[in-house]
Amino acid sequence: MEPTRRVTLKEAADILGVSKEAVRKRVIRGTLRSEKAPDGRVYVYLDAVGDAPPTHERDVLISQLTDEVAYLREESRRKDEIIMQQAMTMRQLTSPTPAPEPEASPEPPGASTEATEATDEQQGRGPVPDIGSPQEATERRWWEFWR
Repeated sequence: MEPTRRVTLKEAADILGVSKEAVRKRVIRGTLRSEKAPDGRVYVYLDAVGDAPPTHERDVLISQLTDEVAYLREESRRKDEIIMQQAMTMRQLTSPTPAPEPEASPEPPGASTEATEATDEQQGRGPVPDIGSPQEATERRWWEFWR
């Protein structure tokens, strides 16, 4: 039989390297033997061998977890940057491009565009679709341009 020690909650917390509340929760769960004294104090029974203070392994595990959290934060930041770049690219692709400036045409100022539309229809291209005013074009969604 292993020797046991009877200690208060605070002493048990110091020995185990945890908070007083953690010891209290262990007592409630039944993972630590305990008894309540007539004066209302709770005493915990600790095995001399099994309940040793934290070892170097605990510090190593904490260090590994800290490194893992740092790595995951960096990955999350990197993925956020990629998503932001993709969103900016999509915004640029879906925004209407300004129409190119018309060059000086050889037609006289009074000539109409009906002649060019007629030649388009004669060549089988069909009528030129009207996309509306520039303000309407900026208010349209990207998929409405393909209708």
